[in-house]
Amino acid sequence: MTKKLPYLSMLLLLSAVIAKADTQTFTTPAGSTTSGGAVDASASIVTGAGTVTITLTDLEANPGNVAQLISDFDFVLSTGAKTGTLSSSSGEQITIGSGGTATLGTTGSTGWGVNDSVGGGIQLDALGFIGPAGLIIGPGPYTDANSSIAGNGPHNPFLDQTATFVLAVTGVTVNTSITSTTFSFGTTGGIDVDGTPGGSPPPTPEPSSLLLLGTGIFAAALFLRQRSAQSRA
Repeated sequence: MTKKLPYLSMLLLLSAVIAKADTQTFTTPAGSTTSGGAVDASASIVTGAGTVTITLTDLEANPGNVAQLISDFDFVLSTGAKTGTLSSSSGEQITIGSGGTATLGTTGSTGWGVNDSVGGGIQLDALGFIGPAGLIIGPGPYTDANSSIAGNGPHNPFLDQTATFVLAVTGVTVNTSITSTTFSFGTTGGIDVDGTPGGSPPPTPEPSSLLLLGTGIFAAALFLRQRSAQSRA
């Protein structure tokens, strides 16, 4: 029974490598600002078989102006794809009342949509869909929030810190990379800040590498089987 464990371990290792999809992370450069003040945001992106999953996070605490809130996100794929369909999205609503009081709401669809062929790629967008509401706001307290945030009817509710989007994009695989990103902030057409890579893990092995790895594992398993047979002879 114990002699079968090496084969099982190798098969599990091969399965894990084949299924692996790395997260590509992009952030606004340190010290980024808009007309409303400092901005700090990140995007975690995972590509799969025909899918792109994006998690946007607003990291700017105690924002004072709506121009500090994420309103859209552009990304360019290494495949050159410029069209996509939003399969699902999720975020928790938050309403900022007069004086900066925050009330959490329901978690569900963000109301965002997709614009094709923007900046050489695809755009996730609030302004052309649910906007000027539904922008992603950073963590509180909201003691610095001015009238563009606190008690602003058209801009409320916001999305609390994080929102996740799943897109269907033809031709994308686990090996697809993101070549550039742009964050936009505010409700007046968006104020753009280019994203920079940060903390991206090594790329997923190419198919040829996976083939070589699988061949090596098979050969190792065969060698162990032969050794086991010889030891019983």
